[in-house]
Amino acid sequence: MKQIKLLNLKLTNFKGIKSFELNADGQDIKVYGDNATGKTTVFDSFVWLLFGKDSQNSTQFEIKTLVDGKPVHKLNHEVEATLSVDGQELTLKKVFKEKWTKKRGSVTESFSGHTTDYYIDGVPSKKKEYEGKISEIVDEEVFKLLTNPAHFNEQLKWQDRRKTLLEIAGDVTDEEVIASNESLSKLTEILGNRSIDDHKKVIAAKRKEINRELEMIPVRVDEINRNLPDVNGLDKQAIEIKLNDLSKQIDAKNEEINNIRNGSEVNEIKKKISDIDLQIANVRNEHTQNEQQELFKLKTRLQEEESNLTILRNDLRNKEQQKQINESRIKDFEQQMNELRNKWTEVNAKEFDHSSNCKCPTCEQDLPQEQVEEVKQRFNLNKANELESINKKGVDLKKKTDELKQENEQIQREIDKTTEIGKKKAKDVERLKEKIQHAESTVKPVEENEQYIKLQEEKQALEKKIEVLQQSVDESVQKVQQEVASLKEQQNALQMDLTKLQQTEQSLKRIAELEAQERKLAQEFEELEHQLYLTEEFIRTKVDLLEEKINSKFKYARFKLFEQQINGGLKEVCETTYEGIPYSGGLNNAARINVGLDIINTLSKHYGVSAPIFVDNAESVTSLIDIDAQVISLIVSEQDKKLRIETVNQSESEVA
Repeated sequence: MKQIKLLNLKLTNFKGIKSFELNADGQDIKVYGDNATGKTTVFDSFVWLLFGKDSQNSTQFEIKTLVDGKPVHKLNHEVEATLSVDGQELTLKKVFKEKWTKKRGSVTESFSGHTTDYYIDGVPSKKKEYEGKISEIVDEEVFKLLTNPAHFNEQLKWQDRRKTLLEIAGDVTDEEVIASNESLSKLTEILGNRSIDDHKKVIAAKRKEINRELEMIPVRVDEINRNLPDVNGLDKQAIEIKLNDLSKQIDAKNEEINNIRNGSEVNEIKKKISDIDLQIANVRNEHTQNEQQELFKLKTRLQEEESNLTILRNDLRNKEQQKQINESRIKDFEQQMNELRNKWTEVNAKEFDHSSNCKCPTCEQDLPQEQVEEVKQRFNLNKANELESINKKGVDLKKKTDELKQENEQIQREIDKTTEIGKKKAKDVERLKEKIQHAESTVKPVEENEQYIKLQEEKQALEKKIEVLQQSVDESVQKVQQEVASLKEQQNALQMDLTKLQQTEQSLKRIAELEAQERKLAQEFEELEHQLYLTEEFIRTKVDLLEEKINSKFKYARFKLFEQQINGGLKEVCETTYEGIPYSGGLNNAARINVGLDIINTLSKHYGVSAPIFVDNAESVTSLIDIDAQVISLIVSEQDKKLRIETVNQSESEVA
């Protein structure tokens, strides 16, 4: 079995802990501390070092040191751990830090993101190399299962817990389950190529669909019966004969109307009116294009000029802002130069003091002459160096100030030039607006177009001529139309009776179809119910076999793999229990921890790996079960306002 032990863990500026070192040396450790002193942070740092997450398996957590809810900038956040892997020491280190860069033309740095540095045994490494080294030691998911007693029961989905248990105990094949229960013999043929889960989904979908159809059929039949029309006394054959006779009479009358209306002179005049309407449309389109073309050009120019004016104003605003920034920097530089002048004067005024510099600090006797000269020369040299440094800083500041003043003079010239151009552009915009307003006021309506007026007059004259010709025709047509209307009333009444008979025939046919469908669906539903019973009996049998097989792998933990439903069905679950009490409902914290450790014992044997176990809230457990791994207990202790570390030999240390 691979043995992984924690030898040493160091935190620097991690989640509010300024500096902390845990010297475990591979032994069991107890970490005491009041609430919010950083116990869980120790576990978080270890997981983050390896996988970039906290102990709750989240990547979204705050690493930085916060003051009043805001991060303290320019701090390196470091975690370093030394592990023993099968007796070989390995040191891993990760450093999370801010990235500060100077933008072009700026003397100050600005925050531009974060970087993470990786080290293996003190050697800088790339992220891929670092993660590859860790994966050689242990898989991430396996590590989380082996280091946190709560991970299996509280962070894994029940489907994943179930999958892990099956990996440990070995699954029971469908063939073995069916062979163990004679009542399941037909299930092989029913399933075909489907799995039990897939077939249950098929059954559920079909049952839902059949239920929906069965519920709707009586409603549909009732609705059809309620909408059946009254057809007592109606004869379909007699109605069809009468309708055929009426249709012939109506056709003859319509032919008579067409013969009256088909006068050749009226048709010729209507053709001429159609030609005139086409000419009027052409005149209207041509008039609109001619009148609007110049106005469109003016509006296009106005849009361009307004856009150019906006660009000039934005450029002017940017130049003025840059000038203000430069003036502020000039003021700062001049203040620094004034401070340097004062400092230069102060340093230059210093004189060598024989009484304070030429006595022995031990016996207070005067130093020999050769030592006095040496002290004096050193004093003068230091003074000269300090004056030279001050003078150099002043020269650099003077150069920067002059450069900024020259830059502002150039900016001001550009501002003046841009302002002048902007005034001219503004006048151009106003002139264009006036031209557009004038052009809009002078657009003539098409009704004033001479050709349009002439065509309208021709059309009106032709329409009056048609009115005179049609006056006598309309009287004759109106008389025949009245006869047609009377015949159509009789036709509509008979057609309604025929429709009632057809509707009744179709409705009765539909009712028969629905009743046959209802019987067929009921048979299908009964067959699905039987198949569902077989699948649930299969699951019940398989669960009995699995539970016995899985529970034999654990000393304390037991597992409930299915749940009885109110309707008698079975629902697949994966609930850990201890002495019959569910982990998620009623089990106390001490039992949860020991059950978690029992699970880790079995998982360690299965995966062949022993890793450090972090037990949070360990104060709730009076006695941990025996476990073949390093245990780091995180214990709430109200009197410990700072983290206190205790090893198995009772030695203690305290974190400042």
